Amino acid sequence: MEKPRPRLLLLLVFFIYGVSPVISDGSDHRYKVGDDVPLYANKVGPFHNPSETYRYFDLPFCSSAPVKEKKEALGEVLNGDRLVTAPYKLEFLGEKNSQVACRKRLSREDVAQFRDVISKDYYFQMYYDDLPIWGFLGKVVKDGKSDPSEYKYYLFNHLQFEIFYNKDRVIEIIVRTDQSFLVDLTEDKEVEVDFTYTVRWKETEIPFEKRMEKYSLASSTPHHLEIHWFSIINSCVTVLLLTGFLATILMRVLKNDFVKYSHDEETADDQEETGWKLLHGDVFRFPKHKSLLAAALGSGTQLFTLAVFIFMLALVGVFYPYNRGALFTALVVIYALTSGIAGYTASSFYCQLEGTNWVRNVMLTGSLFCGPLLLTFSFLNTVAIAYQATAALPFGTIVVIFLIWALVTSPLLILGGIAGKNRKSEFQAPCRTTKYPREIPPMRWYRRTLPQMAMAGFLPFSAIYIELYYIFASVWGHRIYTIYSILSIVFLILVIVTAFITVALTYFQLAAEDHEWWWRSLLCGGSTGVFVYAYCLYYYYARSDMTGFMQTSFFFGYMACICYGFFLMLGAVGFRASLFFVRHIYRSIKCE
Repeated sequence: MEKPRPRLLLLLVFFIYGVSPVISDGSDHRYKVGDDVPLYANKVGPFHNPSETYRYFDLPFCSSAPVKEKKEALGEVLNGDRLVTAPYKLEFLGEKNSQVACRKRLSREDVAQFRDVISKDYYFQMYYDDLPIWGFLGKVVKDGKSDPSEYKYYLFNHLQFEIFYNKDRVIEIIVRTDQSFLVDLTEDKEVEVDFTYTVRWKETEIPFEKRMEKYSLASSTPHHLEIHWFSIINSCVTVLLLTGFLATILMRVLKNDFVKYSHDEETADDQEETGWKLLHGDVFRFPKHKSLLAAALGSGTQLFTLAVFIFMLALVGVFYPYNRGALFTALVVIYALTSGIAGYTASSFYCQLEGTNWVRNVMLTGSLFCGPLLLTFSFLNTVAIAYQATAALPFGTIVVIFLIWALVTSPLLILGGIAGKNRKSEFQAPCRTTKYPREIPPMRWYRRTLPQMAMAGFLPFSAIYIELYYIFASVWGHRIYTIYSILSIVFLILVIVTAFITVALTYFQLAAEDHEWWWRSLLCGGSTGVFVYAYCLYYYYARSDMTGFMQTSFFFGYMACICYGFFLMLGAVGFRASLFFVRHIYRSIKCE
């Protein structure tokens, strides 16, 4: 039964990304002298606002030929890529010296537009033979003056391309802006601009298969690796201390409890029961809002499966740097294909809890995560359309996503729900539930839900917070993150800590004679998502330079969806661990 798994993973790799990871960044990539090598201009935008990007020719650049758009895959469009032919012609092994790409007379409005974007540190991004290149559009010279009206604004109109090749293949490209070629845009007047470029070719011994390693190594420098390993050691120490402490305490306490309860049964059957054994007639009483609980468990299980598949694909090398849109494609495809898991898990658990309206439960499961995500996307896409940014999805892409949901996600969700309903397995409770619920004694403030959630979320968050910075700097910045092995270890540690801390809090809750542990375990397990969202506030105000309504709304909007997904996923982990623990301890004693 183990053989099909690698095949399934391989199929996912091929589906998401076409061909082998070694060579899957374009076509054959072999050229002859004088062949046109594709150079595409992608987008421009303020350096500190990664979500706020615009089409290259939204700025008044010129072109010597009609601009053609490159056909893009779903993931590229979701990533905000809008590739068009660039005004520069870089033939294979063709050297050029101060070649004029095109000439344009900038009107006063064009000058004002360029001056505005230069003041906001706009950068451009291009792709040459699927290799990314960047550069700034210009610079501001302040000369120690504090009044912006006295600043001088210069546009870079000359690019120097340095290209490395190995036989008939392009290996690396570097672009530099020449500081001696500047156009003064300080005054509001028309300016004639020649956009020129220089091309130099150099031979290298780097093989074509390793040309992307340059970008991967950027995140694995010794300094960064030391920090990552410090993060791992910090997390491992947290796990060992926590699990060791909890295992020692729980094993001793439970052993004493088992001895005490068995002794009580042998000596005095009429002695009043205390502690968690007292709840044997209530601990498996089905919770309120069981349809919502089952839907949360189903959605969380699906998201956990999605995360596992993403890590597997990352570890086999699918998500190499600047593989445009591969991650977004993987997220959409795997989420659609795993929706059956959500339907099956939710429906089967709901029917075990003696639920009758399984159709409504399946609909609730399908909308529990997708509903808030759809509302958030609708608002943010409207904002992007208003800004005319590339983050705004075209109507055709929205139709494709809708078809994936309608033809793949929904049918699999319903089929999973039907399979779960037909499973017809009863809830495995070691103890019989009494007819009337026992009254819960008054609890101290620290035993209530919110303080327990705070305690449950803090420890898992402390195990991952160092790694969180690098993830945020990659997703909401321009850093490259490729150390997926370390990230996988951190994720595993996160799951283990979440399970252990939720089990511990569930035991203490039962020991305090509070039998309503079902929802509490899910809320405590998922509370790490709340801490991650709180970290978003810290990162935005203390560690980033993001500004503007669009960037702010994108950051907090999509991070809210991600943290909500974290809440559901870790909530399902915490609930499963607590359910296993509760069944185990009550199976170990004699329940009347």
